[in-house]
Amino acid sequence: MARPRKLDPSSSPRALLGAELRHRRERAGLSQNDLGKPLFLSGSFIGQLESGVRRMQMDQAAEFDRALSAEGFFVRNCAALGKSKYPDHFAEAAEAEARATEIKEYAPQLIPGLLQTEAYARAVFRSGLPTAAEGAIDDLVAARLERAQILADPTEPLLWFVLDEAVLRRQVGTPRTMAEALRHISTLTHRRRIIIQVLPFDAGGHAAMGGGLKLMAFKDAPPLAYLDGLGAGQLLDDPGTVRSYELTYDLVVASALSPAASLALIESVAEDYEHEAQEH
Repeated sequence: MARPRKLDPSSSPRALLGAELRHRRERAGLSQNDLGKPLFLSGSFIGQLESGVRRMQMDQAAEFDRALSAEGFFVRNCAALGKSKYPDHFAEAAEAEARATEIKEYAPQLIPGLLQTEAYARAVFRSGLPTAAEGAIDDLVAARLERAQILADPTEPLLWFVLDEAVLRRQVGTPRTMAEALRHISTLTHRRRIIIQVLPFDAGGHAAMGGGLKLMAFKDAPPLAYLDGLGAGQLLDDPGTVRSYELTYDLVVASALSPAASLALIESVAEDYEHEAQEH
């Protein structure tokens, strides 16, 4: 079993909350399950709070203050977390993503956010928010590109993506935008920074036809699954549920093209977009 990560209480409000929650829980002689049960929280959820993977909510902070006689400590410091730069339905998933050691994602419609170029991200947001002010679009694009900073580390996290062929064929923005976006994925693959596969149309029905799926694993906390929907998302930590989605991902991988064949297809489609861009 992995040893709990030693959080630096001065590094961030979340680290402070996690370290203090673990300290007070252990001092009270409570297991993670013991602390979580009266609050209708799983032991794994408590572990994710302690490790800084999950964001503590204000109502949970109030209950921890009461259960651990913390005299308002958690409520006061929970407020310091502030408002996330991400949409409410995705904020906690994005914050967990930044702490993951392994991310696996099936994308049915769009290039995953971590792999998007600036032009592609801007086209995505502009399509979904056609009347938004340019400044609001700029903020959304900046937040999305900031997430991609995890690619700067040459080895961690492990990143494995399966793209539905529709992701390649659906033109988002201009042909030049698509060519650049697919070449970016090709570059990351050649650098061996990501594993990429394509689920082709001729694979027919598959295990993840219901929508997008992201799996995240951590050194010191149980894994999470994130289900993506239209303006909505679910972050799941129930062990049995997460295992079932891990099987779903494995089945999608089994139906996908090999990494080599996938890269060849991505580069071929990128070349088609480049030719189209030159013609215009």
